[in-house]
Amino acid sequence: MTDHEASERHRRRMQRQKEVVDARVSSAQEDRGVLVVNTGNGKGKSSSAFGMVARALGHGMKVAVIQFIKGSFATGEEAFFRRFPELEYHVMGEGFTWETQDKERDRRAALAAWETARGFLADPAYQMVVLDELNIALKLGLVPKDQVLEALQARPSHQHVIVTGRAAPDALIEIADTVTEMRPIKHAFDAGVMAQKGIEL
Repeated sequence: MTDHEASERHRRRMQRQKEVVDARVSSAQEDRGVLVVNTGNGKGKSSSAFGMVARALGHGMKVAVIQFIKGSFATGEEAFFRRFPELEYHVMGEGFTWETQDKERDRRAALAAWETARGFLADPAYQMVVLDELNIALKLGLVPKDQVLEALQARPSHQHVIVTGRAAPDALIEIADTVTEMRPIKHAFDAGVMAQKGIEL
């Protein structure tokens, strides 16, 4: 096959692919808020959510972040995003449950976070709400799953919600629009590398 023939073959293949993609794009006409769930044991669930926060802020959207578990150490995303007046940032966890070792204390903190989250989920002024590590709170039974599902489904129609954390419950996955499972392949921590600023912190 000559270079010209290979080039022409590639052009035809890309043209067919473009037609398929264009057809799918033109068929997606519904404009509404979506529920995104980032779950799995791999790294990147919250990082992905904060990427969407950055994107939303770039579009001038009003955003709320509620962190359910994290709270005992400072993170770069908190330091950065608190600079934006259009962002409400609430770190309401007591830290990881193996650090607190007090389930009742964890429950109180999670319920307080949930009450804050419910307020934002009912407020049409907020176009995006991030419920960071909510999946963990659900898995541990720290917040009422039925209330969470009801509030997510009753939120304003234009509002986007991102829920993160391992072990997303099946009922949440069922009502979500987009679900991504992060799968670990390698992690520096397993080789003895401490958490790094800009990567984990």
